[in-house]
Amino acid sequence: MIKTSYHMIGLMSGTSLDGLDICNLSFEWHNGNWSLDIHHAETIAYPKELEVQLREAFHWSNEKVHQLDLLYSSYLSDQVLSFIEKHQITRLDAVSSHGHTIWHEPQRQFTKQIGNLSLVAAKTNLNWIVDFRVADIALGGQGAPLVPIGDELLFGDFDYCLNLGGFANISFSDLGSRLAYDICAVNVVLNRLAQTLNLNFDLDGLKARSGRCDSELLLRLNQLDFYNQNYPKSLGMEWVEASVWPLLKSSSLSSVDKLATYINHIAYQIGNAFGKKNKKILVSGGGAKNTFLVESISKFTDNELFIPDLQIIDFKEAIVFAFLGVLRLRNEVNCLKSVTGASENHCSGNIFFKP
Repeated sequence: MIKTSYHMIGLMSGTSLDGLDICNLSFEWHNGNWSLDIHHAETIAYPKELEVQLREAFHWSNEKVHQLDLLYSSYLSDQVLSFIEKHQITRLDAVSSHGHTIWHEPQRQFTKQIGNLSLVAAKTNLNWIVDFRVADIALGGQGAPLVPIGDELLFGDFDYCLNLGGFANISFSDLGSRLAYDICAVNVVLNRLAQTLNLNFDLDGLKARSGRCDSELLLRLNQLDFYNQNYPKSLGMEWVEASVWPLLKSSSLSSVDKLATYINHIAYQIGNAFGKKNKKILVSGGGAKNTFLVESISKFTDNELFIPDLQIIDFKEAIVFAFLGVLRLRNEVNCLKSVTGASENHCSGNIFFKP
């Protein structure tokens, strides 16, 4: 008889490099619905050297990335063991991990997430579910976004789910199908601009709020080809480096004015993504704590932006990746063709069983 209760650890490392999100929670299947209960959750800041390596690995050779893959897989193992010991976790079906994206080029049928090597199971003596994107790419999909199945089954009370992480992505139901896509770059750009002001990030968007939006730069950003493409579509750092940064670097504006302009750009693109009015929108991800960004988005939509409690804001993606692992253990669909453009719905993720 198939299980109805699962105890999981979910791991998420986003492109904004805020740290490793780790969440211990349980899922319950009852009367045709899933419920969740969060037990422990924290964000572990990366050691500075590892953060720099993860940030720069985009430019590295395959061989050098493989060495980082070994290091990062070992790092994840150590963090999970420490987390289990700290919180005295005794019931655990599996660890479900996104890994950390180095390259994502679906148009070339290629994606690479590190931290997904089999040594994680051997080192921890735990079951792990990893590498969720590769199978979707092989089926002709974007390999992203993967969170929408969780949006539908765990957060279905909302009309839209908006995530403001390294990139903004949205998911919603339309005519019985779940649709989702990446909208634009968010914290990977905002944080990098803040770093030119010797800040790790722009707290509450205070610097951006004090700046001036430049109409010329805003127009050039809004004219990028990606925004005219039909979904499904997804973004990676390759696009940011090739399309966004050249525009920002060529501008003579101050960093503060660039922040103000880019936030207006984000808000405009997100406002355009909402095809319906007077709907409830769940906002999560680090950008949900940027009050100036949220205020700016609200100016471009008539919908209600709902900011949940901090655990959902900070750990929603780790929660959903834990849930993807549950669906994988049950051999149920966890990747939707309507979202990624793959040839079929499928059950994605590699399982490494403990020795």
